[in-house]
Amino acid sequence: MGGTNETGSESIKNTALHDSHVALGAKMVPFTGYALPLQYPSGILKEHSHTRDSASLFDVSHMGQISIWGEGAAHALEWLVPGDIIGLAPGSLRYTQFTNEDGGILDDLMVTKAEGRLLLVVNAACKEADLALLEAGFRGAVDVAMHDDKALIALQGPAAAAVLARHAPASAALKFMSAGAMKVAGADAIVSRSGYTGEDGFEISLYGEDARHVWDVLLAAPEVAPAGLGARDSLRLEAGLCLYGHDIDKTTSPMEAGLLWSIGKRRREEGGFPGTERIQAEITGGPKRRRVGILPEGRAPARENTEILGAGDEPIGRITSGGFGPTVGGPVAMGYVNSAHAKTGTAVGLMVRGKKIPASIVKMPFTEHRYHKD
Repeated sequence: MGGTNETGSESIKNTALHDSHVALGAKMVPFTGYALPLQYPSGILKEHSHTRDSASLFDVSHMGQISIWGEGAAHALEWLVPGDIIGLAPGSLRYTQFTNEDGGILDDLMVTKAEGRLLLVVNAACKEADLALLEAGFRGAVDVAMHDDKALIALQGPAAAAVLARHAPASAALKFMSAGAMKVAGADAIVSRSGYTGEDGFEISLYGEDARHVWDVLLAAPEVAPAGLGARDSLRLEAGLCLYGHDIDKTTSPMEAGLLWSIGKRRREEGGFPGTERIQAEITGGPKRRRVGILPEGRAPARENTEILGAGDEPIGRITSGGFGPTVGGPVAMGYVNSAHAKTGTAVGLMVRGKKIPASIVKMPFTEHRYHKD
């Protein structure tokens, strides 16, 4: 998909779009083993706002793309995730998690039921471990392969649908959390109507050799601008979406993270996935802690690991993601608190640079989701 940069003893990979980012003046940074654009010359705030107002193009080729095929592939995947994969309709997507025996989250992923196979998109930092988990879990019963030759481009924002339809007319028929194989600017691709910004948008999986052509064609649209990792993070935070390794990890259960919606009724009742005992117990009796939205007062952002205090200044939790929300116009955060303190409207304190900042527990998302569900 791309070459490598040698940084000391560490080898940093390039995506197929590396030269395009450099040509656009991007500030490149190492991220999960890849050189990726943090921002372009316009800056993170403008990239964020442009995504909300029009459409932005993101290179997410560092993500892992894995295929599973063979008789019983859906049944086999259900050994490892709590999501309802057997009931997934053709051309549909489902969000789920790999769980461990303690009910913690090893990774979160998207599963697409494509023709003759299941397509998984997993987090870059976890993809090798995920592949090993699948291979060990399946024990050769079904086939699994990582697609290192594939790139992944995300087109996100309210203008995304109109732009993509010019170059992939079939994309107009897709609804949120659906996918299809189609040509995009003449290149073979699998397009899903999904994304991690809270906006309507698409993710385009295609061969690395075609990525630069499709990127250039989409970027030529007057509505579209490039966006990097900085805007991607602020957009998903405003949308109340988890980032693996921060808001969810191997100690966090789906119930604690507020992800019960991703576990179908049949799976909740039948179990049969790693960590069933803990997760079913938390479904029945509730978890001891919960992920919540937090709105700090004033202008100072509360960053990851900021301590959350209760009414008596007792520690009740910690921030897992926090920063400035450009659309909100102020700081926003999410984190975990003891369930007794998780009710919306609860007043809390945040220890920011040695000073207690007033804040309150609020519902997420911080900005309204605008997915295309009609």
